[in-house]
Amino acid sequence: MTKAVFTTKVTPSYKDLPERLYHFPRTYLNYVQQAVGDYIVYYEPRRSSAELSSRGGRQAYFAVARVDSVIEDHTLPDHFFAIIDGSTYLDFDTAVPFFEHDEYYESALKKDDGSTNKGAFGRAVRLIPDDEFDRILKAGFAPVLGENRASQESALPGFYEPPAPFERPIVDMMVSRPFRERSFMHNVRAAYSNRCAITGLRLINGGGRPEVQAAHIQPVASKGPDSVRNGLALSGTVHWMFDRGLISIGDDYKILVAKNHVPDDAVRLLNQSGLINLPKDQTLHPNAYYLKFHRDQVFKG
Repeated sequence: MTKAVFTTKVTPSYKDLPERLYHFPRTYLNYVQQAVGDYIVYYEPRRSSAELSSRGGRQAYFAVARVDSVIEDHTLPDHFFAIIDGSTYLDFDTAVPFFEHDEYYESALKKDDGSTNKGAFGRAVRLIPDDEFDRILKAGFAPVLGENRASQESALPGFYEPPAPFERPIVDMMVSRPFRERSFMHNVRAAYSNRCAITGLRLINGGGRPEVQAAHIQPVASKGPDSVRNGLALSGTVHWMFDRGLISIGDDYKILVAKNHVPDDAVRLLNQSGLINLPKDQTLHPNAYYLKFHRDQVFKG
């Protein structure tokens, strides 16, 4: 097993959804097979689609996940799918540029003269050493890691001791449920600007913290990933209603209400437009796959 970088376009399709599937040609089969059972980071290129002239990609690493297996694509010769363990997928709290402070996170992308190795950069799947992989993760989760350190420092005023030289491996931290929940909440709140997607309310408490919560569309208990595309920012009451299937969302982002299950007073809380508020970044909009799961498996309508 070895770690790798998987390149994927800005807007994933039904066939190529980073939380579930990664589609690739036979050219990269050997590399992907080496990554089975291990973790990969996703990289977003400059091109936002297959068109050579397309632009808009961040040229940055944006998520981490573990490869579960590889299967053939029976609809397209010499193409395959890497099956992703959705429970391990996690968006970074901040996108990580491939080049920062005159340094490359992947040493293979740098030529001896300091310029970019375009040949290596052009490969959609690249193997990566553990230390470089860890550097990317630490940069990607820096906001949440910073919150952890701040909370430790404020827990016992006057008694805080600097951490020991040994640090818990970032991969071990990343798989813990508390860490994933903090990261998911950070990302969903940021995507929705701390505003409830279904009521439009944006409440900040006396301590400056947003009241809005981060809800999973496909529940974690049903193997839903900690992805913003599987998330909604919801106020507490609406979150409760959504989790119990009293309300749901159509593929057109219309708010659906289960008949005879929701009091009129609660219905009046919902956006008068009948549509949810969406993140400004279209790549973070709720994905149709997860919305369908909620309607089919959770919604009582």
